[in-house]
Amino acid sequence: MTDHAAAWVREYGRPEDVIRLASLPRPAPGPGMVEIAVARAAINPSDLIPVTGAYSNRTVLPFVPGFEGVGTVSRIGADITALKPGDRVLPLGASGLWQAFLLRPVEWCFAVPDDLSNEQAATSYVNPMTTVRLVEALKAHFGSGSRLDGRRIAITAAGSAIGRMLVKTLTAEGAQVTAIVRSEETAESLRAFSGIDIIMTGGRYPGSDLELDAVVDAVGGDIGEQLLRRNVAGGGLFLQYGALSGVPIAPLATAARPDVRFSFLWLRSFVHAAGRAALEAALATCFDGVRDGTLQSGIAATYPLSCLAQALAHQQATGRRGKVLIDPRC
Repeated sequence: MTDHAAAWVREYGRPEDVIRLASLPRPAPGPGMVEIAVARAAINPSDLIPVTGAYSNRTVLPFVPGFEGVGTVSRIGADITALKPGDRVLPLGASGLWQAFLLRPVEWCFAVPDDLSNEQAATSYVNPMTTVRLVEALKAHFGSGSRLDGRRIAITAAGSAIGRMLVKTLTAEGAQVTAIVRSEETAESLRAFSGIDIIMTGGRYPGSDLELDAVVDAVGGDIGEQLLRRNVAGGGLFLQYGALSGVPIAPLATAARPDVRFSFLWLRSFVHAAGRAALEAALATCFDGVRDGTLQSGIAATYPLSCLAQALAHQQATGRRGKVLIDPRC
């Protein structure tokens, strides 16, 4: 049994303090398992949150972080027929991508189209599928068939990767999009998108004259609460998928608006409940969106795994534009 390089978490804490490089055993794949040589892995906020201990009830120490990435099948268990060495796959359903070799059950490995680069493939899951699920939830609420024509929808943290994907997707769906951001720099970066209104809060609340059918919220806290209380019309939807402020929407705020549906989207819940056919269909939609640019992520930089500290610092840097990727092969 040989060893391979991995990012390794032995205790909870600040990511920059507790994620360390380690040399781990490389066991042979057993029945139902495949080994994947990881080519690219993304750094996402969802990778770093478990490192802090926020989800300690379902995170077992020690572990390798990384929920999103792409690799090539390098070895297979004796009973595997669905995949062969050389096939390129996305491993879903668990962390572990920040290492040179990963063992995963074959049923959690999904084929990657040949026309996508490793960089595109490695960023085609978390943000694109979250965006797809959010848009589907909006359509389900309004019963608007295949489009969202005329719906007044606000997006908080609109300058984020998912925020930009939502701006592009919802405007293409015919919605009247309001992008809510905190800084003039972010507002300026969104002015290239036509047909949207931009509100720069700078910590202030949007005015009560902003009338909305729905809010897609990644922030929570006071801004999210005020949008729910004052701006969403009766029969509307407040759809939350994050709490960047670190403060959830207060139960009193949701109770004060019984005429508005409040819903929280967990991508993890969908992935583990959907079944393989639904996941394949969702990934096909994501791949199409990556191809046409609506669900494509910019790449800020790619670091070798040996430079993990620099990669983590870049991930946390103010003004970062695009994804930070890791190449675990070096």
